[in-house]
Amino acid sequence: MIETLLQAIMEQLDQPKKDLEHNLRALLMETVTKMDLVSKDELDRQKIALDNANERLIELQNQIKSLEALIQQK
Repeated sequence: MIETLLQAIMEQLDQPKKDLEHNLRALLMETVTKMDLVSKDELDRQKIALDNANERLIELQNQIKSLEALIQQK
């Protein structure tokens, strides 16, 4: 009988903890969503795209320099 009573008390104490944890998780998820964060994978993809664009920009700048040098030679 005492064990049953203790079990019931422990279950009653455990429920507010679960409710608090659930509410805190929901609040945290809402806050993260409002922060408009991106995943690491998306950040990595954007970094690769930026690196590729920078490489292409350097190539085009070198092409312009070559064409300018050709024009000056004429």
